[in-house]
Amino acid sequence: MFYELVATLVAGVAAAGVVLALNQLTGKRLPKWMMPVGAGLGMILVSIANEYAWYDRNAGNLPEGLVVAQTIENSSSYRPWTKVKPYIDRFVAVDVQSIRIHPEAPERRMVDTLFMGRWAAVNKLTVLADCDAGRRAALFDTVGFGADGSVQGAEWVTVPGDDPLLTTICSAEVPR
Repeated sequence: MFYELVATLVAGVAAAGVVLALNQLTGKRLPKWMMPVGAGLGMILVSIANEYAWYDRNAGNLPEGLVVAQTIENSSSYRPWTKVKPYIDRFVAVDVQSIRIHPEAPERRMVDTLFMGRWAAVNKLTVLADCDAGRRAALFDTVGFGADGSVQGAEWVTVPGDDPLLTTICSAEVPR
């Protein structure tokens, strides 16, 4: 966040410098308001570029074993350019190296997921996926496991067959 602020300020100064140079080249014929407008436009353009580059920058720097399962796009009225091309401001990554199964219930997989958002802290959540039944549950302290792999206290959520999180978890190879 700090680096984006610095980049935005530097872009404003650079854009003002370009307008100043153009003013000198034109024999000081540009109106005085062009320099602050140029600085403002430069800052806005860099902010927009940072919005669109956030996902690629973060997803590209994920460590080995983390797979992006789902992305969430955002568009809003106060950012009219996002109506033309929405930007990704959140995504869910699955740590496929953390997949665990019980020998008595191989259709169920327990895995760590990371919820990442722009301007938000990373949240880690352990998820239990039942690949055969097409459902998943978030694991909290209230969930217990039996010796036979049975689960007590889980709040299962039935999801569509094309749910990206369940698909990613169930299609990943289980580490040995």
